[in-house]
Amino acid sequence: MLVDLRSQAVSLDEAVAHVSHGGAGAVCVFLGVVRNVNDGREVERLEYQAYASMARAELERIAAEVEAGTPGVRVAALHRTGSLVVGEVAVVCAASAPHRAEAFAATRQLIEGIKARVPIWKREHGPGGASWVGWVDARCAAHDHESSGGASAPSHPLRGE
Repeated sequence: MLVDLRSQAVSLDEAVAHVSHGGAGAVCVFLGVVRNVNDGREVERLEYQAYASMARAELERIAAEVEAGTPGVRVAALHRTGSLVVGEVAVVCAASAPHRAEAFAATRQLIEGIKARVPIWKREHGPGGASWVGWVDARCAAHDHESSGGASAPSHPLRGE
């Protein structure tokens, strides 16, 4: 497996080369790219921050789980940190497997695991200023709870769930 956090551009070619092997009949790749609009707001750039040692360890755990789940699967996941502009690649996930169904499933499991479990935070910057994606200030949530007639606050303050 190949996993890493990088402050420089991540390489699609490196990820594909790492997962490719003679037994792989399929290689599947996911690229997460900075887009120019999110939730109806213009986005000029994203800033990624990570708890690096914990993020790398969790990336390794996720990759190992994916590889252990299906014989012949190899994975690679490279994630950017720092400031990225629209069009830049934030994350590349690649998986190879003997057949396409396993390669698709492994790639999806890899990116979904990263999004759910790896301590990487995203801040959007646009004309209206900057804001952390998925962040709900606990002080505001408590106030919103009181002023909404008792509607429940999000169960997870960082993800807004």
